[in-house]
Amino acid sequence: MPTYEYRCNACDHLWEDFQSIKAPPTKKCPECGKSKAERIISAGGGIIFKGSGFYQTDYRSESYKKGASAEKKANESASKDSSSSSDSSSSDSSSGKSDSPSKSVKSSD
Repeated sequence: MPTYEYRCNACDHLWEDFQSIKAPPTKKCPECGKSKAERIISAGGGIIFKGSGFYQTDYRSESYKKGASAEKKANESASKDSSSSSDSSSSDSSSGKSDSPSKSVKSSD
C-alpha cells in the first residue's frame, strides 16, 4: 500500500496517509477539520527489492554482458599467472631457510 502526501488548502497543513490504491483521496484535514485537503504529487519512497533473486546484471544490455565476461576472463587469467609465480616463491620459503638474518636477543643480567 502506498503512502500519499496531502496538503490542506485552508490551513496549509502537510501530512502523509498510508492508504490502499483503491481508497478515495482524503478530503478532511486532520488539523483544522475542513474538507479542503488535496493529494499532492511527491517523489515517493522508491522501490526496495528484498530477498534473493535480484541481481545487478539481470537487466543489463547485451554489450555490457559481453564486456563484463571479457573482463572476468582477463581477471581470471591474471590471477592464475600470479598464483603460479607465488607457488614457486612459497617453495623456497618452505625449506626453512630465510633470506633475512635472524636477530638474537641478549639478556643484560
